[in-house]
Amino acid sequence: MDLELRHLKTVRAIADAGSLTKAATALGLAQPALSAQLKRIERALGGALFERGRHGVRATPLGELVLERARIVLPAVSELQRDAVRFASGAAGGAGSRYRLGGTHGPLLGALVDRLAASHPRAAVTTHTSWSEREIAAAVTEGRLDYALIGTCGTSAPPEDDRLTWREIATDPVFVMLPTGHPLAARDQVDLTDLADAAWADVPGDGCFADCFHAACARAGFTPARVYETDTASCVHLVQVGRAVGLCRATFPDTAGLVTRPLTGTPLVWRHLIGWHPDTPAGLAAPSVVAHARAAHAEAAARSRSYAAWRASALP
Repeated sequence: MDLELRHLKTVRAIADAGSLTKAATALGLAQPALSAQLKRIERALGGALFERGRHGVRATPLGELVLERARIVLPAVSELQRDAVRFASGAAGGAGSRYRLGGTHGPLLGALVDRLAASHPRAAVTTHTSWSEREIAAAVTEGRLDYALIGTCGTSAPPEDDRLTWREIATDPVFVMLPTGHPLAARDQVDLTDLADAAWADVPGDGCFADCFHAACARAGFTPARVYETDTASCVHLVQVGRAVGLCRATFPDTAGLVTRPLTGTPLVWRHLIGWHPDTPAGLAAPSVVAHARAAHAEAAARSRSYAAWRASALP
């Protein structure tokens, strides 16, 4: 009998369960059938793999050797299968024939969709959004998405950094949103200390931004009284009615009822990133997608009066 992957899975299941009875239940087999199968596997490998005792089974030295190799081979084969399916599904349409984009909150995703759809009218452009940067990155790693458009706080590493290729689109300061009637709205920049008594509104995420924000407040000598984590539209509403001040990206579009201002000293920074799996057809189209993403950011920056004013003040 030739050894097959299913035989290694059986050996691993027995070791993980600790008894033939439990392993048979987990595998959906009758115990006599599993025992017979184990005997055939042991004959193929030249010796006993398990010793039976009153409290279950224990691997023999030969069994330990087989288990050690099985725990390397089985995950490797599973990964090979996932990568092959991902590559084949992408290659079927050719590089650049589809763009499955994943992104977190913010207008940059919509602008990128617009540019790709205009440049590639025959391509299928689809989107998936989530508050979770990790979820988006994992979907690209698993082949369910082609590109991840996310952000990270400061110099923090993006998720799946060891498996995905990441390129920086731009790095911006984090701005504060104020209602138009706020006493600080007339200033060109706002000191974080001047907002020590304010309630805050922000969109959620699973990166380190919340920790970075609280650390910046601590350096300024206060703890935020309240932070509302909600969607972008609700953040805007809370600011417009004077219930909170908001944190936003520097390219946040001009909106009635509020103004955006840079924070003095730039205590918070946001990096826009795009990532893809290097071993898929998406990598072939990546340079074009990166260029479109950078152009989309530049267009958003040009439309924002506050961003333009900050850039002008930052120039030497």
